[in-house]
Amino acid sequence: MTWLVTGGAGYIGSHVVRALIEHGLSPVVLDDLSSGFEAFVPDGVPLVQGTLLDADLVAATLRDHDVEGVIHIAGFKYAGVSVSRPLLTYEQNVTATTVLLRAMKDAGVDKIVFSSSAAVYGTPDVDLVTEQTGLNPQSPYGESKLIGEWLLRNGGRAYGLHHTSLRYFNVVGSGSPELYDASPHNLFPLVFNALYRGETPRINGDDYPTPDGTCVRDYLHVSDLAAAHVVAAERLIKGEPIEAVYNLGSGDGSSVRQIMDTIREVTAIPFEPVIQARRPGDPARIVANGDLAARDLDWGMRHSLHDMVASAWEARQRAGDAYPS
Repeated sequence: MTWLVTGGAGYIGSHVVRALIEHGLSPVVLDDLSSGFEAFVPDGVPLVQGTLLDADLVAATLRDHDVEGVIHIAGFKYAGVSVSRPLLTYEQNVTATTVLLRAMKDAGVDKIVFSSSAAVYGTPDVDLVTEQTGLNPQSPYGESKLIGEWLLRNGGRAYGLHHTSLRYFNVVGSGSPELYDASPHNLFPLVFNALYRGETPRINGDDYPTPDGTCVRDYLHVSDLAAAHVVAAERLIKGEPIEAVYNLGSGDGSSVRQIMDTIREVTAIPFEPVIQARRPGDPARIVANGDLAARDLDWGMRHSLHDMVASAWEARQRAGDAYPS
C-alpha cells in the first residue's frame, strides 16, 4: 500500500516524500507541476501529473496505486496574492480538497494529514499562539485553509474520516541540496535572490515593539516539518489517538534582523539591509507553541537558525541560474 502526497513535487511535499521513504512507507506523488518540479521527485517514486480538480484522475490514482492514506499539501499558497485572486484560491484550496475527499470516500481511503497554515489565525493579539487561540483569517488563503480543516472535521463526523491538520508557520531550509524554496514571496528566497543578483536585501520596518525593532516570526526547518507529517501518518495507520489540529511552532521565534545577520554570516557577503517602511497589517510578533505536537508527533526544533540558513543557501547556490526567476 502507498501514501499519496498531493503537491509532492513541491518544496515541502518533496521533503515529505523523502521522509516517508526513510520511515519505510511508500509514497506516490500527484502534482500538476505548476509550482513543483519533476526533478524534486526521487527516482522510483511514481509521479502522476495532473490536477486535483480532475476527479477521474484522482480516483484512478487512489485505485491504481492502492493508496492507504493521503498527505494533502497541494494548493495555492500565496496569502497576499489570494486577496486579488480569491476565486483561484478557493478553487485550488477548497474545490480541489472537496474533490479529493469525495474520491477518498468512494475508494474507502479514510486517513488524511492536511497541510494547514498559521494564516487561519490572522493577526493574533497574543505573543504565543496555541491551538486554542481565536481563528480570524484575514485573506482568502487563510479562509480556504480553515475551510479545509472544517471539511476534514465534518468528514470525520459524517463517515469516519481519520484526520489531522498541521498548521505551519514559516518553513525554511533544505534537507537535500537539490531541493529549494522557489516561492517568490518568502523571506529566504527574496534575500538569497537579491544577493545572487548583487542587490541589497530589504527590511520592511525596524520600529516595531520588539527587541531589535524588526518583526519576529516562527521559522521552522522543512525537514523537521516533514518528519512530523510522517509521525502523524503513522499514528493514523496504527489507530492511535490524534488531535484534529496541531501547531508546528518553535515557541520562540527569530527577528528579521537576526535572519539578515545569520545570512550575512553564512554567505560571507557583506551587506547592510535597506530599511523600508512597514507593510500595512504586518504584526510585530507571531510565534506558536508547539507543545501539543511535541507530545504526539515527536515535534521538535532539531535545526538551529544557522542550519536553516546554511542549508537553504547551499540549495540556492546549487540551483544557480536554473533557479526560477
